[in-house]
Amino acid sequence: MITLYGMSSSGNCYKLQLLMAQLGRACEWEEIDVTRGENLSPEFLAMNDRGKVPVLKLDDGRTMSESNAILNFLAQGTPLLPDDAWERAKTLQWMFFEQYSHEPYIAVSRFVRKFLPADHPRRASLDALKASGDEALAAMERHLTRLPWFGGERYTIADIATFPWVRNLVGFYDAGELVVFADFPNVARVLQAFVQRPAVQRGLEIPKRD
Repeated sequence: MITLYGMSSSGNCYKLQLLMAQLGRACEWEEIDVTRGENLSPEFLAMNDRGKVPVLKLDDGRTMSESNAILNFLAQGTPLLPDDAWERAKTLQWMFFEQYSHEPYIAVSRFVRKFLPADHPRRASLDALKASGDEALAAMERHLTRLPWFGGERYTIADIATFPWVRNLVGFYDAGELVVFADFPNVARVLQAFVQRPAVQRGLEIPKRD
């Protein structure tokens, strides 16, 4: 059985839990608390030199880091990763967007607000982070006016990679339990469709340790 090492409150780790729930595939989950430096232990650094979660470990001892690379590997041969070269590349396009133009602003904003004290100097960057996060959401909004999912006409790992971060914006934007964006109605609409998928519901039941 494969093993996933991660911190459940991390969006990058949570999307792997969502994928496994949707595939109905069992795995061992090893919780790594980065706030306590567990990701910097010699044992963990032997699996990932960068000391970051998540990490995938196969039965034969091979390891892989970077959440979207792991998503891509685990989704091979499933409907969540298209066989068609163009559709697969479009799926990867939005996964690259998620890590370069989305997560660095939306996820970092959440981290600063949730985990850093009120007097921490990084809180001075929140307005700039929110502005960049709004730009990412605006790009998502434009895409979702034309197509139902990020990969195109079908639900893929691009959606799994992107929406856990959006769902975690509670407290960052004005929202209730389910994020609703007045300026991004299509993001809100597709997010609603995302969380209502039965397989996603199974993933949402995964306990989160904050």
